[in-house]
Amino acid sequence: MVYQYTAIGDSLTTGFGALPGNGFVPVYRRMAEGRLRTQVVPANLGVNGLTTEGLKQRLSSATYRSAVKEAQIITVSIGGNDLIKAAKSTGPRPGEFQRVLQNALQNCKRNFSDIMGTLSHLKAGTRSPYILRIVGLYNPYPQVDEATEWVRQFNRYAAGYSSYNVGFASIYHEFAGNERGLLFLDHIHPNGRGYRVIAGKLDALGYGGLR
Repeated sequence: MVYQYTAIGDSLTTGFGALPGNGFVPVYRRMAEGRLRTQVVPANLGVNGLTTEGLKQRLSSATYRSAVKEAQIITVSIGGNDLIKAAKSTGPRPGEFQRVLQNALQNCKRNFSDIMGTLSHLKAGTRSPYILRIVGLYNPYPQVDEATEWVRQFNRYAAGYSSYNVGFASIYHEFAGNERGLLFLDHIHPNGRGYRVIAGKLDALGYGGLR
């Protein structure tokens, strides 16, 4: 059997910051082929700069809906740009930073809930078994305490969707303190090594829902 793999999300899904073929999507695909011992055909629908609101909207398009319906393996990387956008939008007034971040987190959670609901609905009508993998967030602003708390709260929320065929790949602790070795020159995106870490965490969740 040939497995279809649909990757949706932001610049982590596109592999920004790594050489072609070294983002987590192609690396994870190769790992999946090795474990499943069959061909895995990828459809990478990642968009640089995508937020949860943007992904929610894109999931209403025929292209996305069809790619999700046909996939036996799905990965979702989203949420990081919600934090980055909120952090960049704040002014210099004390207290504003925390308020803006909290509002962004609540919106992010609501959108993520809608995204997961849409994915579940799209897969409900298909008889083919599938696995859905959520890529957790690392902190792009490790020196900012409020950002650390934001990322931890989002990760806890997203991990709550774990089930028999839905898995959460936690990467926070792998990146914390290791940013110099795992991030690209922009200090925001992973480098090739960082993407291998993400792919490895996805692979370690196994493929039980497909067998």
